[in-house]
Amino acid sequence: MQDEDDVSMAERVPCWRGQRTTFAPLDVDDAELIHEWRSEPVTAHELGVWPRSLSAVRERIERDQEDEDRDDFVVLLPDGTPIGHIALIDQDMADGTAEVMIMLAPQWRGQGLGTDALDALLDLAFGELPLQRIEASTHTDNTACLTALASAGFVHEGTRRSACLHRGSRKDLAVLAVLRSEWEALDRPRAWDL
Repeated sequence: MQDEDDVSMAERVPCWRGQRTTFAPLDVDDAELIHEWRSEPVTAHELGVWPRSLSAVRERIERDQEDEDRDDFVVLLPDGTPIGHIALIDQDMADGTAEVMIMLAPQWRGQGLGTDALDALLDLAFGELPLQRIEASTHTDNTACLTALASAGFVHEGTRRSACLHRGSRKDLAVLAVLRSEWEALDRPRAWDL
């Protein structure tokens, strides 16, 4: 007899892939995973988020699924192991802009999987949508995220000084972006070539 984790993984149908990761659409049933990842102290600090209750995370996923200007995915290893969440949000097709968000479970960081997921999401955004610019922002001290973004081709455009309050102190936010022309110039296989 299969346990619940085996059943939920079996039901995930990958819809996109990178070299080392695949994506499946985020589902309300993924709320427990998202809740667990967001509640981990380092993740909460790096994201600058309050850990929310499981029911609040579930409600947020339900609301986000109704938002036609965002696409949320669970990042999976090829064997179906869920390792993170990635999203393309605030999609504005008239201006050709969007923003990317990424969160990996702690045990999967530092292995290049974040960069692989970002590469795959950029291929989806620029290869399948009429986007011209993808933006990302993170705390200036979130070295792991800044490294993954730079490795995926994002360029540091500036710093929003004292942009948020977190743990009693003001934090600067780094603003990075990649343009369609920069993505086109990247010398790497595209998701559809894998």
